Amino acid sequence: MKAVTERVRAAQHAAARVSLTPLLVRAAVFLVVLVGLLLAFPTEVLLGRALGALVLVALLPAVGPRRVWPTFAALVTVGGWLIATDGYGRPIALWRLLAVAAVLYLGHTLCALAAVLPYDAVVDPDLVVRWLVRAAGVMLGTFVLGVLLVEVAGVGGDAGFQAATVAGLLVAVGLTALLGWLLRRR
Repeated sequence: MKAVTERVRAAQHAAARVSLTPLLVRAAVFLVVLVGLLLAFPTEVLLGRALGALVLVALLPAVGPRRVWPTFAALVTVGGWLIATDGYGRPIALWRLLAVAAVLYLGHTLCALAAVLPYDAVVDPDLVVRWLVRAAGVMLGTFVLGVLLVEVAGVGGDAGFQAATVAGLLVAVGLTALLGWLLRRR
């Protein structure tokens, strides 16, 4: 009984030390992941019992950002996108694709921030603002490059999508090689 009392006191002490900024970052993780799931999955699935499961999937990365849950939520989001396009025949719209990509990246980067912030951290709001501005810059650059590649490849026919896919893969491989070279250079 004494051990239980000590654990309850320790939990109360830890709860009293929680600061607002780490909780807001985790709440943002939950909201961003939930928006991604709602954008990715078809409406027919969202109207059923699956909505509760998707809320749970969005809650998991907010509670455990250092664990496997951010990756799991991203995979569920991508699976929902595939179900919507292949299983339910939803046409691929560029705005929805960019929005899902944006929330996947934003969820990933917010999970990274939440993973390094202890619950009792006193955080300067400028840190979070700089983090989000950097993420917005990455997303803007990605959108511009993505739309440019789609326009260069041409939207019509399978050949245009294949060319955009190959160009995107070449850019990804090039960036990976550049990052590897930069890390070895240290």
